[in-house]
Order: sequence, then C-alpha cells, then structure tokens
Amino acid sequence: MAKVLFIGNGAREHSMVENLARDSELFTVGKARNPGIMKLSKDYIVVDKFDDFDALKAFVEKNKPDFAVIGPEEPLSLGVVDFLETLGVKSFGPVKELAKLETSKEWTRMLMVKYNVPGCPKHQTFKSMNGIKEYIEELNNENGFVVKPDGLTGGKGVKVSGEHMHSVEDGVVYCEEVLRDHPSVVIEDKLVGEEFSLMGITDGVTVWESPPIQDHKRAFNGDTGPNTGGMGSYTTGKLLQFMKQVDLDQAYEITEKMAQAIYKETGKKYVGVMYGGFIVTKDGVKLIEYNARFGDPEAMNILPIMKTNFSKVAEACVNGTLKDVPVEYEDAATVCRYVVPKGYPDTVEGSGEELDMSGVDDSNVVVHYASIDEQDGKLITSKSRSVSFTGIDKDVEKAQQFSLQACQAVKGSVRFRTDIGTKDLLQRRIDHMKSLGRTFD
Repeated sequence: MAKVLFIGNGAREHSMVENLARDSELFTVGKARNPGIMKLSKDYIVVDKFDDFDALKAFVEKNKPDFAVIGPEEPLSLGVVDFLETLGVKSFGPVKELAKLETSKEWTRMLMVKYNVPGCPKHQTFKSMNGIKEYIEELNNENGFVVKPDGLTGGKGVKVSGEHMHSVEDGVVYCEEVLRDHPSVVIEDKLVGEEFSLMGITDGVTVWESPPIQDHKRAFNGDTGPNTGGMGSYTTGKLLQFMKQVDLDQAYEITEKMAQAIYKETGKKYVGVMYGGFIVTKDGVKLIEYNARFGDPEAMNILPIMKTNFSKVAEACVNGTLKDVPVEYEDAATVCRYVVPKGYPDTVEGSGEELDMSGVDDSNVVVHYASIDEQDGKLITSKSRSVSFTGIDKDVEKAQQFSLQACQAVKGSVRFRTDIGTKDLLQRRIDHMKSLGRTFD
C-alpha cells in the first residue's frame, strides 16, 4: 500500500480520503479536526496554518510518505507543493507558480489570449480605477458585466450585474472595494447560458475528464439569495440535460489547450486537477474560470463513482504516467446536498450545536463531514457547511430523493436546499437554453 501525505480537512477532502483509503495509508494534516478523515487516517495533526513548514517537515520525516495529495486551494497558493519538493516528496497538486490558474484570474485570461485558447470572453484587467467606469459602461450597454477580484475569495468574490450589482455605479463601488484588498480586478462580459463544471485530472500531458456537473452556489431554492461555498450539485453521469456532446467536446478542448499553454509559458507541467467552470451560451462554450483543485461540492459527485482507485491515479500523475491509467466512472447519477447551519452564509444561528444524524438511512447515500467536530461522541456544528449527503442511482430523480431524505432526517438547527437535482429544476435549465435558441431532438 502506498503511504500518502494528505492535506486538508473539509467534506471535499473527506471524499478524497475515502477513495484514497481503498488502497493506501493516509497521514493527514488539517487546519481543523474532521471526524470522518480522522477515522480513515493512520496519523492526523492539526496546524494553525498550512504553511507551518516546521510542523510539516517533522510530520513528513516521521511518516515518510511516498507522495502527497493536496485537497484545498489554500496550501497550493502558499507553496506547500514547492516545499514538499525540497523534502523529496512529489505532490498531486500544482506548484505555487502554476496554481495561479486559480489564484490569478488575470494570469488565466492572459494565457488564453496569448496561446489562442478558445472560449475566452471579452475582458479587461485593471490595477487602478483609471478607465473602469468607461469599460463598465461599455459592457453594460451590451450584455452586462462581471467583476472578479484577482485572487482567492472562497468562491464568494465574483459579482454579476443584474444579480449583485444593479447599476454602473454599483460596479464602480465594488471595483473600489476589490482594489483595496487585491492587486487587480478583472471586468468581463456577462455570459448568458447554463453553467457546468468539468474537472480534468492531469500529469501535464494527459488529461482525463470527469462527467459534467452543475453546482448551486446560491443559498436558497430557485437559485436565490447570496452566494455560498456551494449548497449542492448534481451529475447524470453523462451529459447534463441542457447540454450537447459538442459542448463537452469544446470544454475538453479548452482544458487540453490550457494545459499545453501553461507548459509553453512556464516550462513546467501542471500536475493535479484543472477544474473548469464553463457556461453553454448561444455562441458556444465559454470559460468562466479555472480552479486548481477538485470542486466542493462537485468532488462528492464524482469520487464515490470513480471506478479507478484515486490513489493509483494520483501516483500516476506525480510520476508522469497518467496515459497508462485511464480514469473511469460508474454509469450513475449523483445528487449532493449540503446541510448547513441556519442563517448560513450571513448570520449563522446553529453554530456550536449538536447535529443528530441517528435517523439518517445511509444505505443509499454517501456521507461526508465538512466543518464539524466530534465531542464526546456527538457531532458539533461550526459557522460553515456541516455535512454533505450524496445520493447515488442510475436515475437522477431517485438519487436526489435519497439525498433529500437523508437531509430531512437530520435533527438540529440546520437547513438545506430541496430543489437540487429535481425534475422541475432540470426542466428550467432546458427551458432556459431553449429561450436562447437551442433546440433538442
């Protein structure tokens, strides 16, 4: 069995560890306790910050891992992969320079333009307020505009006109706010269509893609309310109902060409996950953004149905032999829902309370712990997302019912979205694309 150093402690990481534990020993570093990951790890330490390199070095010297797997974006942005390389440990995850694929919207758009990667929307980067109002006015007279901070924002920094901003002045004010905390701001054309996630696993040459997934970041049913880290997601295991094969082909081409562009630009091979957020528009597929790790909650959709052991996949990536390890998935639909404290994400009411899951039937769902602790045998919530429940079935409707039933059985000061993966929601997606001129056979 391989000895794997794992870094991270959320529900995404719990799903990664669950798959890795099929045929490897786990030695985990987290910023908080995660009872699910702790049970699957041979050793588990909690650090105040992921770049506590003294603690990391001591842990590596103690456990002597064969390679590392990085879960969240924060350690990637802090150069943990680079540090582990100095200790002779290769990582499934990009070095800090290449993690800019996520941490710098400006860098990603620059690569797309310089190397003719398709799917790039109209955009401009600003390092000061000079010219911002004029550019926003220009876009606002066309489709509208989107404002993106250049840097990590926990999935909550992007604002869209008509949803979060209702005038040119709103956009100007938000850009001022962004530039106080970030080196630059990217302003883009507002894209109209349906979004989907496609997570590519790569050794820098070969790219294996996951089934397409749709995430739901808005807090409440009907995709209303503030953005969150993600309230849930679904996949049919094949094409999503509003997609065509050409959409998937275009998204795959964008990721392949982006991997090539990164190597041409830096001379370094990107190792790990290239998670593209795409949108199907009337003009084809466009790239919204890239992330340098698995999505959360999208990881919970695909890792439970990944037939190829993730440990073998990660090891092939770090060794540059991914072409010899095809990544295959079961033919199944999955629907993931998060149970969150009441008031999340704004005014959390259920923090520090017990979460009673004794009534949950877990025979048809996979359970992953997020921001939750175990004290005296009881699960205690925090101010962030608590637990995810992923229903699995050949039929997406049954999968969503399994997920919903599990959420309904949880007792505590919590809430969840009931509409994710439902027939009504999926039909709205199809109807939206029809309104943009798309026809379905």
